[in-house]
Amino acid sequence: MTVHATHGTPVYMTADVRAIEAAAAPNPPPLMERAGLAAAEVARDVSGGTGKAVLVFAGPGNNGGDAFVVARHLKQWYFNVTVLFAGDEKKLSADAKAALGAWRKAGGAMTQALPASQQWGLVVDGIFGIGLERDVSGRYAEWIAAINGLGAPILALDLPSGLHSDTGCVMGCAIRATHTVTFIALKPGLLTLDGPDHCGEVHLRDLGLDAQDLRPAQGHLIGREVLDGLIEPRLQNSHKGDYGSVGIVGGDHGMVGAALLAARAALKSGTGRVYVGLLARDAPLLDAEQPELMLRDADAVLKLANLTCLAVGPGLGQSPDAAFYLGWALESPLPLVLDADGLNLIAMDAGLAGRLKNRKAATLLTPHPAEAARLLATTTREVQNDRLGAAIALAGNLNSFVVLKGAGSICAAPDGTWHINTSGNPGMASAGMGDVLTGMVAALLSQGVEPKAALLAAVYLHGAAADRAVASGAGPVGLTASETIEAARSLLNQR
Repeated sequence: MTVHATHGTPVYMTADVRAIEAAAAPNPPPLMERAGLAAAEVARDVSGGTGKAVLVFAGPGNNGGDAFVVARHLKQWYFNVTVLFAGDEKKLSADAKAALGAWRKAGGAMTQALPASQQWGLVVDGIFGIGLERDVSGRYAEWIAAINGLGAPILALDLPSGLHSDTGCVMGCAIRATHTVTFIALKPGLLTLDGPDHCGEVHLRDLGLDAQDLRPAQGHLIGREVLDGLIEPRLQNSHKGDYGSVGIVGGDHGMVGAALLAARAALKSGTGRVYVGLLARDAPLLDAEQPELMLRDADAVLKLANLTCLAVGPGLGQSPDAAFYLGWALESPLPLVLDADGLNLIAMDAGLAGRLKNRKAATLLTPHPAEAARLLATTTREVQNDRLGAAIALAGNLNSFVVLKGAGSICAAPDGTWHINTSGNPGMASAGMGDVLTGMVAALLSQGVEPKAALLAAVYLHGAAADRAVASGAGPVGLTASETIEAARSLLNQR
């Protein structure tokens, strides 16, 4: 998925977009005309030139009105345009009726049946927009199946039909677009859960509106610019103590590798010193692949006075000892990163959860959907059905900065603000990736990066490193967590 937008671009829920539309409505030209023209320009650009056969699907609401405007402009630009419409004209909004009338006035016609055996240079999906709240069925489900089976480039208007604007859930079935032109602002559903698999390239057109001025945004995009100026250039006259010391606690029997992955990621993300406190009775004394790491038992690491950040959870297990060390870490005045069984233990013990919520120092949580579900006492399915709501709830309930990992990872802060990440790929569905992210977050915290900035930057860096590894031929099939560590170091040194 490619999003043509920069770091910090606002992302709005449907209700907020509706409020912006209402505030802008009195100012001509009508938003539908602006949206249709903007989409037609994108259609012209991605279709490869005039004269192509374009098939436009117009739905029963305002998304269909946008489609009529697109069709009119493309016809005026000498495209061969066919429009399918099966709605009730009497139920169209005033703007959509006007758009339909203008299409007819331009000499346009409509049909309800898909023309047979024709090659299309472009298909325009204007069936459903941000108002969809129920599963698609009947004729429109048949249309979506037909569009997906045409083998032609598809341009979706605002978002692919069948995709929920706020959650990214597929509502029964959904268009798999090649391009999506979205209006006024980005929507969460484009960016998370099923959105990245259905939107193709996302083109944002603001229609001449300053959305932030009309309604300040709570959500924003995470883009590559988040790494700019993140870490100050190193002075010649400096030493390892200037770049922080991370303590990582975890690695019970059979899970030592998780702690070592987090530690290696912290080291190669710039931390001056990394101490690894292992719970396993048969724990190694040396990481032969990374001898710079200092391996000790968990007690020794938690007693260190020179740490600047703690990370607890990779390979931690759920034993009484694990709970004891987690409780010890929760009392620390240091920034704390919690992952894996560190999160599971919190979910199992209300006392630990209370101590987490009452911490004065910053805490950063990195759950995957199943861990988030345990923390929220719900199911993984419910978390995935509202990823944004789950992340916001976790941040508020636990007084922590949270990243809910997955396609379109969501970062939420205790103050209710949130961000959605754009980097990463399916190769990251691999063991150890979460441990590596934990190490990256801890490394940035240890070097003095503010907690929120450290979380956003580490989440983006993690995905961007995987993207770079894939671009070099290392995936997505078979991509390993260790390979992302090397790619992340390279990216950090290019800033």
